[in-house]
Amino acid sequence: MPASRRRATLATVAASAGVSVATVSKVLNGRSDVSAATRSLVESLLRQHNYVASAQRRGEGAALDTVEIELDADLNAYSTEIVQGAVRAGAELDAAIVVSIRTNADRSGAWARGLVTAGRRALIAVTGDLTAGQLAALSRAQLPLVVIDPLNLPQAEVTSVGSTNFAGGLAATQHLLALGHRRIAYLGGPATAACNQARMHGYRAAMEAAGAPVPPGHVRTGHFHYQDGVAGGAALFDLPEVPTAIFAGCDEIALGVMEAARARGLRVPEDLSIVGFDDTQVARMASPPLTTVRQPLREMGGVAVRTALRLAAGERVDSHHVELATELVVRGSTAPASLGLGSTAPASPGLG
Repeated sequence: MPASRRRATLATVAASAGVSVATVSKVLNGRSDVSAATRSLVESLLRQHNYVASAQRRGEGAALDTVEIELDADLNAYSTEIVQGAVRAGAELDAAIVVSIRTNADRSGAWARGLVTAGRRALIAVTGDLTAGQLAALSRAQLPLVVIDPLNLPQAEVTSVGSTNFAGGLAATQHLLALGHRRIAYLGGPATAACNQARMHGYRAAMEAAGAPVPPGHVRTGHFHYQDGVAGGAALFDLPEVPTAIFAGCDEIALGVMEAARARGLRVPEDLSIVGFDDTQVARMASPPLTTVRQPLREMGGVAVRTALRLAAGERVDSHHVELATELVVRGSTAPASLGLGSTAPASPGLG
């Protein structure tokens, strides 16, 4: 293979050898748990890609490949998981990860050029809402972009990483229906957010399949914040038909609903079942522990870094949008529909 103008990464060598990045790292570190044939092949490719020479140059002051992760708000349980996965992938791929917090107002015309001047090889935007002008600026600067959980539906040429949000919303609602709940509300994030729309459509699909009507006011949107859960939960409890179960669009919203329920004297899960989305640390620390849809956030961060570095190296990606599988995690915040306060009809046959 012809040598690249840019410094080869562990991923480049691993792809050439047909082995994992971890195997290449083991060879570099002199580990013994690699077969002689594999070691010989990897060492040969390291020389061919001039990887060892690059490592020597680094000791003389050359920088690592640097990928910037831009957040649109302060770190929270959701973004911390993504950053953790990105940092781990960066270590495996011999790349530096820089984290910044930047709003749309901070993305001026010089923003993209400034990233390139600072030595960034690629940009990862977390829940970004990038404008057409900002996308054009990145394109002019030839700075690859990967978006995680985009708030707006990305253009076809924008590479993004997400999860199976529709399937997750479907599974969460089917779980509540199987427990006998019929008055199930959805309390989500921004109405225009692609991930929120998918989760809400999964909820609606499950309700429609079960023949469970969605009363007025039982679908609400706001932001993916704890306070939105508190306010949204209080509003739901004021409705003429109070829901006996709530599917929240993220774990923070779910915890806000728990607080709103506590303020009304409602017990979780005896009087109200709650399902979240993400499976962050707060879900496991909640009281009771939160039933939620696990979104593989650390894996999403890792995929985004690997994809960004491939784009920076001029490689093609198999798909402009990657979705990782979600999984329902059942804990203590959901229970069969109560026969007392807010009792509901039994679940339809076949749900469960």
